[in-house]
Amino acid sequence: MNVKKTSTYYTAVGHFRRKTDEAGNSCPVILVNQEENIVDMQEMAVWSILSWRFLHLEQIERRYNDMARELPPARRELETCLNRLEVRGLIARGTGDTDFEALYDLLGELYVVPISESLPLRLATFGKLLLEGVPFSKAKVLFQKDKPSEREAQVMALSRQALVSTAELIKCAEVGTTDISTDEKLMDALIDDDYTSSDSLVFEMLQAEQRIPVTMAVANLYLRKQIIFERV
Repeated sequence: MNVKKTSTYYTAVGHFRRKTDEAGNSCPVILVNQEENIVDMQEMAVWSILSWRFLHLEQIERRYNDMARELPPARRELETCLNRLEVRGLIARGTGDTDFEALYDLLGELYVVPISESLPLRLATFGKLLLEGVPFSKAKVLFQKDKPSEREAQVMALSRQALVSTAELIKCAEVGTTDISTDEKLMDALIDDDYTSSDSLVFEMLQAEQRIPVTMAVANLYLRKQIIFERV
């Protein structure tokens, strides 16, 4: 009997900030939908591993094992930590019969936030990279002008106008919308027939003509540290 294999990807959600209390003590927090989520050292390590990456479980395990030598003894198994972060909404997981289906399942409901327009977000991200030991020469890429493809530029242009998910970006590409600067224009683009709803959009866009180019554009922008993912 042949067992059908599936593909699973994980990635990080939100962005890092170091919080300092009145006594001068600091701790890492992950901001998701403007909510501060305090994380311990193990959770921060796993979240950092997934930041700007799409990884399978075995890839996470390899990176975590390399990092774990410098961490305090873990209180929980890696998969338990992953599940805890997923329940808290700090990481996302996508599964499918193919790598692309897993990637779309991962990104479809996640909202795209450009970091190039936000100096505070870029500075916080720059600090995170330096704390992780990324050389200054590589971390400073956050302040250099990116050269997006035409499709990537369209994704950035739309996501600067409104908070939109990957599935919503696909829908905008399907109907040829370039102006979603108001709630009314956004809704007109997303709900343009009698059967589409916000709940069904992610499933429907899996069959859309533009699903591959838009999803890959979002993925490439993320890997180049031009965007982060949010939840609402």
